[in-house]
Amino acid sequence: MPNLKIGKHPEEQQTKIKPPGVKKIIAIGSGKGGVGKSTISANLAVTMFNQGLKVGLLDADIYGPSQPMIMGIEGKPKIGGSDGKRIIPLKSFGVTIMSIGFLVPPKEAVVWRGPMLMGTLQQFIGQVEWGELDILIVDLPPGTGDVQLTLAQKCQLDGAIIVSTPQDIALIDAIKAMHMFYKLNIPLLGLIENMSTHVCKNCGHEEHLFGSGGLEKESKKSGVTFLGKIPLNVEIMKSTDLGQPSVNSDIESAHSKIFNHIAKTLAQSLSLNG
Repeated sequence: MPNLKIGKHPEEQQTKIKPPGVKKIIAIGSGKGGVGKSTISANLAVTMFNQGLKVGLLDADIYGPSQPMIMGIEGKPKIGGSDGKRIIPLKSFGVTIMSIGFLVPPKEAVVWRGPMLMGTLQQFIGQVEWGELDILIVDLPPGTGDVQLTLAQKCQLDGAIIVSTPQDIALIDAIKAMHMFYKLNIPLLGLIENMSTHVCKNCGHEEHLFGSGGLEKESKKSGVTFLGKIPLNVEIMKSTDLGQPSVNSDIESAHSKIFNHIAKTLAQSLSLNG
């Protein structure tokens, strides 16, 4: 059986990749780190699966993969598939998942230059046995660098979502990420505001710890759909650390209902409602 070699340089290709059997590919990005983009990617993937869709999740954050922990899964993919040379992804909560975190020891840093990173991303898109999927969600690293550019150049993306917190410094970077996708001719499917508000579980008082309204205003200004606000909730943090996406562990919570709304809106905009 062939060895799984990662970190190789990219190969020449004439056309953009869309894995056979995958209907739609979307990217979820952010202008800066720490806004909860990976947590939202995982919960959105699980929500869409729970709504009856076949869902894949590609952890494209090569330097800081977090999906194995968020989705509560570990192990090493095998080699197989139709030609015996394809990477067989893992599954968790019904979602098909691929991450560099499955291939590198947890405490080991990935120290690669851009070409090796781009080659690995190209492998993850084109050499993974994704199977039949309604949607493949790509969890991007923060910023506007090599991974985003490679994905846009090598992959047939059907759209992108930007995640931001309400504070002005995050919004500035979110707008930069929006303009990056404009320049790359990737349709923006919507904006999601994370950590939008905190409601005290004892008294019910609602407080906007990071400000409010900025992302919604930008949505109206730019004409991009505002998909929803995810509250700052300790249960989301606890679920994430336990490898139990919160939409699966607390399906009646307010934030689970918000994720359900976002998932249905996306499915409709991508014509995935049957």
